[in-house]
Amino acid sequence: MKEKDFLLLQLEQAFQKKSWHGTNLSGSIRGLKPELAAVRPGKGRHNIWELVVHCAYWKYSVHRRLVDIPTGSFPLKGSDWFARPEEKTESALKADIKLLKQCHKDLIDAVRRIAPRKLDDVPKGSKTTYRDLIVGVAAHDLYHAGQIQLIKRMAK
Repeated sequence: MKEKDFLLLQLEQAFQKKSWHGTNLSGSIRGLKPELAAVRPGKGRHNIWELVVHCAYWKYSVHRRLVDIPTGSFPLKGSDWFARPEEKTESALKADIKLLKQCHKDLIDAVRRIAPRKLDDVPKGSKTTYRDLIVGVAAHDLYHAGQIQLIKRMAK
């Protein structure tokens, strides 16, 4: 397997493809309802909804570095953490999940297009290589998928 194919496999298994490790990020939010998505596990802690948008932001951030898009081009105002819900409705939650899926698609498309020789390069505005950014965003998905699973259990 070529390295780029392996990186794509890691991204897809962490986000939406079946793998041995259990629930991926998409699986952790499948069937999610606004009431559960808005539950905070503790005072000052992030809820599932905020984790969804946070993951979308970091997929965007890596995608932005891969294709050299300027900062500030994320569809929502702000960075990293976004207070949610602004409106506790099914349509608002679906819109944020759609954003997450679109950011994943954009990231996958960018990884498919990157030249393998560039994987060891460090993109502008970063301290780590393209390869490490790609591997890191896959790990980030799995970290938050586990966190979401725990929040769901605690909420019951």
